[in-house]
Amino acid sequence: MELRNIQRVYLIGIGGIGMSGLARYFNHLGCIVCGYDKTPTDLTDELRNEGIQIVFEDNNERIPKSFRDVDDKTLIIYTPAIPDDSDILNFFRKKGFVLWKRSQVLGLISKGKFTIAVGGTHGKTTTSCMVAHILKDSGHDCSAFLGGIASNYQTNVLFGKNDIVVVEADEYDRSFLTLHPNIAIITSMDADHLDIYGDHAQLTESFQQFASQVKKGGVLIHRKGLPLAGGFTYSIDGNADATAENIRIEDGDFYFDFKRGSIIIPNIKLGIAGLHNVENAVAAVETALRLHIDWEAIKSALGSFKGVKRRFEYIIKTDRHIYIDDYAHHPEELRAAISSIKKLYPDKKLTTIFQPHLYTRTRDFADGFAEVLDMCDEVILLDIYPARELPIAGVNSDMILDRMKMWNKRKCGKQEAIDRVKFEKPELLLTVGAGDIDQLVQPLKNALENV
Repeated sequence: MELRNIQRVYLIGIGGIGMSGLARYFNHLGCIVCGYDKTPTDLTDELRNEGIQIVFEDNNERIPKSFRDVDDKTLIIYTPAIPDDSDILNFFRKKGFVLWKRSQVLGLISKGKFTIAVGGTHGKTTTSCMVAHILKDSGHDCSAFLGGIASNYQTNVLFGKNDIVVVEADEYDRSFLTLHPNIAIITSMDADHLDIYGDHAQLTESFQQFASQVKKGGVLIHRKGLPLAGGFTYSIDGNADATAENIRIEDGDFYFDFKRGSIIIPNIKLGIAGLHNVENAVAAVETALRLHIDWEAIKSALGSFKGVKRRFEYIIKTDRHIYIDDYAHHPEELRAAISSIKKLYPDKKLTTIFQPHLYTRTRDFADGFAEVLDMCDEVILLDIYPARELPIAGVNSDMILDRMKMWNKRKCGKQEAIDRVKFEKPELLLTVGAGDIDQLVQPLKNALENV
């Protein structure tokens, strides 16, 4: 399919963070864009306000007339999260439409462009947003397809006037193998998505294949210690090609010095918190240097970087209460978030509300979740958010709770969690999870502020 011929785009699962970015991209190009999703959200509200037609009933009769006949001007995109028995999905299948995954469309869009692809089981969203912000803020410019809402721009897609595109490379169902980047960044390769890959070895092999797809003359930038051959390494622990040194916290902000050989960029202030984000910043700085961006412009951009919505996002930051919300849904992501909070606020009691995401992930990593949550002072566990999965016998939040060694722990429903926060008024609160726990953010904020 030729992108320049496309006039109509229908997205099945349009409310997803990656799918909504494509919807905005094609809407920006002047295409007629429509879609379906299961439930309305703030994001689908925004898309509708931008002129995109969305339905929330899985009924093929709701598909507009102009999308009902096959032609080379109509593009149908779907997400693997859509159930296989979806009425709308099967209408397009039976009609004979070619159905495209988001990753395949990103491959089409990035083909022929200078592509910076950021992959990893965690860290990829923040790192890709950092890279895009440095390019935008420095005037170097780029387009970008991001896996989260960049707080500096309040969107997940950026439009540039050059041929540089920053893409978040998603490893789920091997999606990133449609990409052939000029610069590939790999932040992490921890076991995840084992419902798709079967075991960690298969996931590792997929990342290695992605790394091998860097274009001739391009570069692979990866965190030190990953099982990857060659490439350029980075770390915050030294002994890598590029490192962060003299990491420190001053007045609640993280500072570090970037070092690569004889190149030293001192006193970089990072606009967001977290040791893991310092490491992400090292990869972003290295990428920017390879694009010949002035180091003073890089410093300025990192200082003004506001992060990504639901990635270590401050909801409340006052003398009485600190409330941080994070998307973490893997034990190592939780470890990064909790460790950073404990480093920032060592004298405050940390209350964490965690919603496990997926039955398979809970089953596979119950021990890891328990170990990390034991780092907190108080833990409230919600029920598992199933997303695309059906229940698995014997798998529930109690698997984590029963493995935890701390005493101040409980499992409860969402309303009870809100009530407990309203009653206890914790001085330091963290909510974590990739499900619908984000719907608790405003009620919890109100509970702490007595609204």
